[in-house]
Amino acid sequence: MKPLLSAELLDAKTRFRVQIKHAVAIGPGKADVLQAIAETGSLAEAGRRLGMSYQRVWSLVTAMNGDFVEPLVLKQRGGAAGGGAQLTTTGARVLAIFRAIERDAQRAVARRLPQLVALIHPDAGGEMAQDDRSGATEPTRRRGVAAARAAKAPPQLVATARPGTRPRLP
Repeated sequence: MKPLLSAELLDAKTRFRVQIKHAVAIGPGKADVLQAIAETGSLAEAGRRLGMSYQRVWSLVTAMNGDFVEPLVLKQRGGAAGGGAQLTTTGARVLAIFRAIERDAQRAVARRLPQLVALIHPDAGGEMAQDDRSGATEPTRRRGVAAARAAKAPPQLVATARPGTRPRLP
């Protein structure tokens, strides 16, 4: 399990995901799906609210149901009685724990991220170009539209941690 934490300073948003191998067991998108299902009782309505297709919501729910020790969502097919979906007790618990982790991570990042960003060179992360004379590489300055986008892009922090340890920077 590999929790990832990323933060964007300008909009002060922390994103936290729990990865198992290369798949995300739960992250902000899946948590939003769980929340929308809890609020609407419907995969289709959850998808409409989130701007996702029914198929996308269905596949995310299927993945989450398989990734956890118990299903997170109970699905009932449509028909004369109508379909529906609801969170299981485990699903509601997973959602509550994930939202609490998000809040905790946001507070932790808000305290320290500005200090770190102040120490990062404004051109950091630029494209690398080879110096013709020495063969060395150095960041190049972006030009035109790309420069304008880069200037507006919020700095991001991605930290990793194993359960029970403190996040570490890559």
